[in-house]
Amino acid sequence: MDKLVEIRNQEFLCRERAAFDSERRAFWLAQAEEWERRAVDEIAFHFRECNTDRNDGQSAAVKVSMRGDPSNQHHSRSNELRQTR
Repeated sequence: MDKLVEIRNQEFLCRERAAFDSERRAFWLAQAEEWERRAVDEIAFHFRECNTDRNDGQSAAVKVSMRGDPSNQHHSRSNELRQTR
């Protein structure tokens, strides 16, 4: 999130320059909009990254719980016994 803070600071500086530099106001506002777009992209990236990590963790937890479930072990053991008969 430090990267997001840096991006927002750049956006702020561009808007501040636009306020004080009337001759190049349009340029500084365009720059500020570009930094704002980068901030939104960074937020979206972070959101996807967090959700991917969480989903991977949940998938692993489900696999572990399925393996650790005694009823699943019983059914697979019953199937093994049937196949050997």
